[in-house]
Amino acid sequence: MNVDNTQENLECLGCALANQDLLVHVVYEDKFVCCILDHDPFNEGHALILPKKHFRYVDEFDPQTAIAIMKASQLLSKAIKKLYNPDGITICQNGGTIDELSHYHMHVVPRYENQSFARFYTEESWSNDDLKNKFLTTRNELSKIIAELL
Repeated sequence: MNVDNTQENLECLGCALANQDLLVHVVYEDKFVCCILDHDPFNEGHALILPKKHFRYVDEFDPQTAIAIMKASQLLSKAIKKLYNPDGITICQNGGTIDELSHYHMHVVPRYENQSFARFYTEESWSNDDLKNKFLTTRNELSKIIAELL
């Protein structure tokens, strides 16, 4: 299902994830984006929104992709609120040399009071094996809520 087959994009990890050329836990997708569970979740329900077409920076988007990403962020936020009842949701994106995927992606992260988000940006690992062991359950629950919202 690869959308853009240029040599650069065939070697892009983000393209491989967005087009499901690698194992991912998809919670939602449309013609322009694929939403997957983050492989190293900060909290249960932490998801990524990736455009299927290769983009590195937000200012490169075509109008359809920009709209699809915003709609997906709204949909994921609604589903996360309904399923996990977080105290808040952080939506963020990194670009440039600090972007380990070399592909635009947006994080949608459920947050809870008294939980520091500073460690999200550090290299130190957090204790989340319990969340990683629940990927299938989390995917199924989140996908079901999203389907109900559509």
